[in-house]
Amino acid sequence: MPDFNALTSAVSAWIAHTETRDWLLVLLSPLFFFTVAIEWLRFRREDKISSKPVYDLRDSMDSMNLGGIYTLVDVVIVVTLVLPAMAWVYAHRLTTIDITPWRFVALYLGVEFCYYWFHRASHRIRWFWCAHVVHHGSEHMNFTAAMRQSWLYSFAGNWLFYLPMVLIGFEPHWVLFTLSVNLAYQFFVHTQWVDKLPAPIEFIFNTPSHHRAHHGRNPQYIDRNFGGTLIVFDRLFGTFVQETVAVDYGLVRQVRSHNPITLTIHEWVDMIRDVLRPGPLRLRLKHIWGPPEWDRSNDNVAHASERSSRPHRTARP
Repeated sequence: MPDFNALTSAVSAWIAHTETRDWLLVLLSPLFFFTVAIEWLRFRREDKISSKPVYDLRDSMDSMNLGGIYTLVDVVIVVTLVLPAMAWVYAHRLTTIDITPWRFVALYLGVEFCYYWFHRASHRIRWFWCAHVVHHGSEHMNFTAAMRQSWLYSFAGNWLFYLPMVLIGFEPHWVLFTLSVNLAYQFFVHTQWVDKLPAPIEFIFNTPSHHRAHHGRNPQYIDRNFGGTLIVFDRLFGTFVQETVAVDYGLVRQVRSHNPITLTIHEWVDMIRDVLRPGPLRLRLKHIWGPPEWDRSNDNVAHASERSSRPHRTARP
């Protein structure tokens, strides 16, 4: 028989290592679900007669199941792995930066910059794409699509991108809290309810329009608009694109499954299979760090940039 007292004590001790701010996304869950309900009510009549509905019940359930498990698993991994690793880096920090309102703004901009490069790497390095691909698996753009996340993000190493903020002196809990605020903002850009916003907002911030384009598999939209809260780094580094033609959502090689395990690991399985194929070790390992569309049978680095990432099908009218 399990020792429930010991289990309760272990859980209590584990929670004691967290702070309220570590649970921000969990605490915001009621707001997220309320927003989903309002959006579904807004589109339900149109969806009944539309050939391209905003909501699909099975698809949304997949997204919410993945999101729920991700939220809980991620908190466990953050407490048991990420925070200890960040604490070690913080112990060797270059200086100490105490939080004030203006320093929080600086931290937020720094985390946004780190997020841009994490997100860009998640599209251009297959190891990271194996985790991020889960988020792009829905062929519907609505608030539930924001919940569709991989349980294996921390395993893939997404948290490594934020260590520079810890190294320069920001306390780890503040770094992760700021990232949570950034991710909470991003929930609200996963919608077709909002058209383009006033030009100054569209110029500075990541908006529903910009993020709809990011989720497109149309050739002009693939691997664009990586910003979290802001779109300025995309403009600076040449990855920005406007939403123009109708967006065709989903993956190029769409996964036809509702099994959460399949949805989570399918790209990992494909990558391992490619690495194990016979051939020179250098080329086999390139399947890990090369771009998702790279194939050793057609290794032409000089023309790699001219090939569109992950072949697509034409957008529906």
